[in-house]
Amino acid sequence: MRVFVLCTGRSGSLTFIRACGHMENFTAGHESRARRLGDDRFRYPDQHIEADNRLSWFLGRLDRLHGNDAFYVHLVRNREDTIGSYNRRWVRNGSLIRAYCEGIQQIALHRLDRRRRLEVVADFYDQVHSNILLFLKDKENQMTIHIEKAAEQFPLFWKRIGAEGDLSRALETFQSRYNRSRTGRVKHLRHEFRFGLMKLRRRLF
Repeated sequence: MRVFVLCTGRSGSLTFIRACGHMENFTAGHESRARRLGDDRFRYPDQHIEADNRLSWFLGRLDRLHGNDAFYVHLVRNREDTIGSYNRRWVRNGSLIRAYCEGIQQIALHRLDRRRRLEVVADFYDQVHSNILLFLKDKENQMTIHIEKAAEQFPLFWKRIGAEGDLSRALETFQSRYNRSRTGRVKHLRHEFRFGLMKLRRRLF
């Protein structure tokens, strides 16, 4: 059995995979086949759990190659918290939200004010969330897990996929947070400075 964890990103997927690392009969990976092309991106081994938020843009191919043979987890985080987390990642290299804004929506990033940036992030969240819901509509083996309630819902997931290992240690994983976005007043000002510098460079060059 292969298990795919689908999410918008900024949803606790790395924490989820670290919890799965306490299973003895499954391997677990986080974006482990990113940067691969074609069907090679989906050649995950059997008895493997994969979390990769970019899979939400490859759902047609995922359906063709794995369909109802896999188990799917829709990992969800509070919408406003997810939007806030993404909104702090505009200036990161390889930023998915920046790629969505400039590449897919063709909105000039340097023209966005704070309010408009939040609107773009909210649109991104709703689009990806809708993609996942549509994909899962006909999938037989699936469940939704809210990261805020993961410690309560993870045991059911463990049971449904027939996992073996140390469940107690897996549940302890959810007491920690990984891959956190920067927060705090000083870091927020640093983010705004970098964003302003990026806009200035666009205007000059």
